[in-house]
Amino acid sequence: MSEEKSKRPDWDEYFMAIAKQVASRATCDRRHVGAVLVSQDRVILSTGYNGAPRGMPHCDEIGHEIVEGHCVRTVHGEANAIAQAARSGVSIEKATLYTTASPCYDCFKLLINAGVKKVVYDEFYMSRYEASAKVLELAKNAGIEMRALKVEK
Repeated sequence: MSEEKSKRPDWDEYFMAIAKQVASRATCDRRHVGAVLVSQDRVILSTGYNGAPRGMPHCDEIGHEIVEGHCVRTVHGEANAIAQAARSGVSIEKATLYTTASPCYDCFKLLINAGVKKVVYDEFYMSRYEASAKVLELAKNAGIEMRALKVEK
């Protein structure tokens, strides 16, 4: 009788599993998103999850601030990961973003300006607000690789 070895995750699976764990810290009860920025040599540079701005009350404490079906109080996980890197003085140029949901249009523009070169996402998040189809167009025009990757927790 041979013992089955557990499959060792590849790097993309490994970092996506970490993004899913980061998402567990999200304070928005409508959607939990985790983001991990990783260097070209596979070092975690920064993480972020969606929630209220630093030091402000969270939606799960005071409720949502909904405008056109979207909670405008929430800072997205990708934006928080970028902000955390900036606060720490860490460059994310040429980094890969692992995120549990594809970035919205506004976050994607931030990723372009920060120099991120690859985005690996678990779920393509479609929403009228996010102008999701435009994200794919932006990625192509900016030379950013987009890759879907489903990983079980």
